Amino acid sequence: MGRQWLLSKREVTSLRKSQATGKLLKEIMVAAKQGGADPDSNARLAAAIAKARKDSVPRDAIERATNKGAGVGSEKMTMEHINFEGYAPHKVPVIAEVVTDNNNRTAPEIRVLFKKGQLGAAGSNKFLFDHVGLVEAHTPDLNADREAAAIEAGANEVETLDHTQNDDIPEGACGARFITDRAALHAVSQWLSKNNWTVVTSEMGYIPKTFPTLTEAQKAEVGEFLQALSDHDDVHRVWAAVK
Repeated sequence: MGRQWLLSKREVTSLRKSQATGKLLKEIMVAAKQGGADPDSNARLAAAIAKARKDSVPRDAIERATNKGAGVGSEKMTMEHINFEGYAPHKVPVIAEVVTDNNNRTAPEIRVLFKKGQLGAAGSNKFLFDHVGLVEAHTPDLNADREAAAIEAGANEVETLDHTQNDDIPEGACGARFITDRAALHAVSQWLSKNNWTVVTSEMGYIPKTFPTLTEAQKAEVGEFLQALSDHDDVHRVWAAVK
């Protein structure tokens, strides 16, 4: 959910490497700002740091981003966290989460992207989504009972997840997406981490209440629009009503 249109790490070209690193560091800053600098008590930060290390982001860059987000030291995070609502082609609802140090620059650029997308448009649509906690995790135990884990952890729902949906899930592992109340996000992540699950994503997110019916050609048009939107340097997450 939210990143299904981002190119997988195996497909990211060298030209996009710096952009990917920048987004990883922004995620660390946002996580540290929201939950503090200690990854042991901040599941979102722990997952962000693990991703950054997997992508070979230098340790000192990770530490600077963590401290900056948490307001530790001389540097403090001055970036705004903003949601832009709109529609992709064929009236598909979209929420783009943006992290920017200059909204006067970013907002017009995002609006231009919506206008460039065929039939894309800005407009309020948050009522078409549920705002929830999302935890994506995997375990090497192929016989793990996802539903039992969800109940024990305190999640509301669970979905099967594999490496084709999130390339942070190892091929052959037992993966799952746990949907939680927002207030329960940290507790669910903590339980999973302590019970043989590796958490790769722990964040607030948006789940569409309904999905428009699209042809394969229409899905391709929507995918192109969403990819262009997510490629913007300041776009942190893209959520859309597309399966």
